[in-house]
Amino acid sequence: MLKLYHGSNVTIEHIDLSVGHINKDFGKGFYLTSIRRQAEEMAKRKARLSMNAQPIVTTFLFDDKCLKDQSLKVKIFDEVCVEWADFIFQNRRASETGYHHDFDIVIGPVADDGVVMQLDRYELGQITLAQLVEELRYKKLNNQYFFGSERAIKHLQVL
Repeated sequence: MLKLYHGSNVTIEHIDLSVGHINKDFGKGFYLTSIRRQAEEMAKRKARLSMNAQPIVTTFLFDDKCLKDQSLKVKIFDEVCVEWADFIFQNRRASETGYHHDFDIVIGPVADDGVVMQLDRYELGQITLAQLVEELRYKKLNNQYFFGSERAIKHLQVL
């Protein structure tokens, strides 16, 4: 079992995939991290954006055996690479292009504001995909766990 964290301005008692936002790094779904500090920062950010809200971090236990038993469709990006950058680029443009992947779970680095700036440069044709990856390769990025299906969230338990 793995401990994962979700930073928000609301208490999560049950996961509703329909409230996820499109154009996120790994698509519309529920996002967590294994880094508590990262979840705390996200919770503070969301609370600031909502008037009179408090930052809330919800802890989950994740039965991670499903990552290897082939019961779910899983994609893991161990590092920044061309495939990761292209996947994020496609997901962040989903509302314009209709792009949608069929992974239940995706794990990999977070595309922070610096990454988004580089993605914008790529989209404008100012750099190639290979240059994008090279510029991001040595950047320390946090991690994220994407859960995009009801089958996937069944492997999560709120603590």
